Formats: sequence, structure tokens, C-alpha cells
Amino acid sequence: MRLELAEFPVSAIKFADRFDYSATQLTVDQSAIEQAVLQESRIEAAWLDVVSPGEKVRVTGIRDVVEPRVKVSGSGQVFPGVLGPVEPVGEGRTHRLSGMAVFVTAEYEGMVRAGLGVQRSTILDMWGVGAAASPFSALNGLVLNLRLAKGLSELAAHGIIQRAAFETAKRLAEVTIGLTPAQVEVFELGGADPTLPKVLLIQGCLTDAGNPHSGVGYFGLPIRDSLATTVHPNEFLDGAFSMYATRCLAYFPVTWDWQNHPLLLGLYRQHRRTVNFLGVILERIAFDTHHGKEVIAQNTAQLATMLGADAALVSWIGSGNAFVDVMLTLRACERRGIKTSLVTYELGGKDGVDSPLLFYTAEASAMTSTGSRDRWIELPAAEKIVGPYEAIKVLTYPGAPLTPARGPFTLDARDMILGGVDYWGRGGWNCSAY
Repeated sequence: MRLELAEFPVSAIKFADRFDYSATQLTVDQSAIEQAVLQESRIEAAWLDVVSPGEKVRVTGIRDVVEPRVKVSGSGQVFPGVLGPVEPVGEGRTHRLSGMAVFVTAEYEGMVRAGLGVQRSTILDMWGVGAAASPFSALNGLVLNLRLAKGLSELAAHGIIQRAAFETAKRLAEVTIGLTPAQVEVFELGGADPTLPKVLLIQGCLTDAGNPHSGVGYFGLPIRDSLATTVHPNEFLDGAFSMYATRCLAYFPVTWDWQNHPLLLGLYRQHRRTVNFLGVILERIAFDTHHGKEVIAQNTAQLATMLGADAALVSWIGSGNAFVDVMLTLRACERRGIKTSLVTYELGGKDGVDSPLLFYTAEASAMTSTGSRDRWIELPAAEKIVGPYEAIKVLTYPGAPLTPARGPFTLDARDMILGGVDYWGRGGWNCSAY
């Protein structure tokens, strides 16, 4: 499959009574978007805001982030299985509005009141130390705010939020149809020198059997009990992967992350130059038993062997015992002669003195850290709040007190900040030796 990704940079967003894109300025018909969203009767209110990098604005109640894209040629349509039928994607030409995103927020209280299944949202500061903790603060944001009807199940709310976000993103990208892009990047596997090392991306996906949605969707279908499978990297670029919109913790990549997976793009851009990129193995992780973890590790390594991989770049999403599955996968690959390199965040505790990883194997000899998830951060007071919540729960246990969202306040970890946990190395971090 050959996919052309055409880029239309956005440096500013403004409201008017029309849709337009000119000289990197995106004009949005605010009323048209709001009226389209309100066609869903279970959305009681919808309103738009614009946020820009450097503004002393805090966005609350974030459920997902989406980059506007639209297919202009090739089969299928962006966000297949959600906005349209399940059809092949990843070929033809797709337009993207770069440098911006749709931030969708929602006022919603789930039916689950405690445990891992409780619904959560994140915040984003567009300035200061909070902005430094998240690469999303560098994007121009069209904020789609929703208030949902009471009594909705988690799965119903997810579908409503996701569809509103995807439809809005697609509508914005449609302004580029017929225009000349700033640049076009081509993505196509194959054609590499056979002497180049054959490399796979193994993407571990945390799945939660206790939730109505597994956490990651493929063509709109939650990924549940499954052995490893291969997927074409171009499917990521056309929005075939999405996240669970009522559980937007910072250690769950949002849809924007799947659309712009930095490790996938990095391997693609080295394809035919320094590596022969074979594609992606999608590995379901977080099996409940050690037996299950051993099975998925061997299954993934066997699939990589059958594909002829010399090496694998391994990444994951999640926390807790899902990391055991990842480490066992590294071990299984190495024992089959497939060299592995792991990209992962660290733990380390609030002060950085605790164990950085939950589980180790001797074979995991090549790792790249994307920084600590656990380090505390002090956020200053904001001048303006955007989003549905003027007060938030800094602590998420049942009955936790509300804190004024305008701040200031202290977070004991980065997982309430959108993008605060860097899974895949998208941030511009560096390190120092002591």
C-alpha cells in the first residue's frame, strides 16, 4: 500500500460564518460545528473555544485529542468503523491539518464509581511548567466542549464523545480539498535493499477486561483477548486506531498519538535508508495469569520470527503488571536471535529514588527512557479556564474533595496532565548523569 500524507500547517484558528484555509490560517464556522454536534440528542450542550500556545489558559475535562484528517483518494475514509463502514484504509492520499488539534472535553459522570474502571479526564496548561510537561501545549487547539445527558453508560458516552470529535476533525480537514499542500510525505513498505536489517515495531496494548471498552480500538472495535497480529503501519495514519474517550489518563495515548506515532514514523523515515521496516505487530498485554503472559510473549516472538525480523523496536501503553508481558516478550525475542530495543517511561516515585521499572529480565539490555511518570509538579494559577469543569479532583478516590481548577495546586504525578507521560519518545527530553 502507498499512502500520500499531504500537510497543511495551521498557525492560527479563528471563528467566522464560514470554513476556510488560507496562508496557514484556519477559519471555522462555529455555529455550523455546534449545530452538527447537537444532532446527537444525548448531548445537552456544545460550545467551542480556541486556545493557543503561551496563553495562560487551563483546559479541563479533556477526553480525547484528534488531528483533523480527510481522505481525498483511495479506498475507505478516515476513522473507519466509527464514521463509516469497515473498509480498507492506508492507501491513496490523505490531507492533514498539522500544528493543531481538536481537544474534546465533556462533562460526564460515569456509572462506575471506583476502581480501574472509573471514568477520568485530564487537564492541559497552555503555558508555564504545565505546558513544558506536555507536547500538546505546542498545538493550536479547537476545543469542542460537550455536556452529556445524565445516566449514560461508559460505553455509550465513549461513542458519543468519539463520534463528535471525529466528525468535527474530518469537517475541518475538508477545507483543504482542492488546495495545494505545503508538502507531501509518502509511506510505502517494501523495495528495501535485502542487506538492510529487517526491523519490526512491536506495539503492546494494555487491555482491561473489567471495563466495557478495552482501552484501544481498531476500526472502532475494542481490542480484547487476542494473540499477536500484524497490522499495516499506514492504517495508523488513516485513523484506524483510537482510544477510549471516557478514560483519558495521561498514560493512555489519545487518538492524536496513534495518528502520529513517533516510533512508527521514525522507522518509516529510515525505511530503505538504514533499515528495512517490515511493519507492526500489535500485541495485547496485561494478561491476568503468568501463563497468559508467557503465551503472548512466545506468540509475539514466533510471529516476528515468521516475518523474518532481525530486530524489533518494542513499545507499550499501560501500567502495572502489563509490563511483565512486555519484558517476557523481549526475552522471548532475544532468545530467538531477534535483537530488541525497548522504549518506556520510568516510575521512580515522587522524588525519583524508587525502582524505575516494575520487572526486569537479563535479556533486556537495550532500553530508552522517556522520563518519569511519577515526579510531582506544581502548577500555577491560570488566568482562564476552558472546558466543563471549574473544579477538579486532584485525587481520584471516591469522595475526594474538589479543587478549584484555576489553581494553583500540586500534582503528585504527571498522569492528570494530558501528554504528561511520554510513552513513545515524542517529547524533547534530555538526561544528565550524576
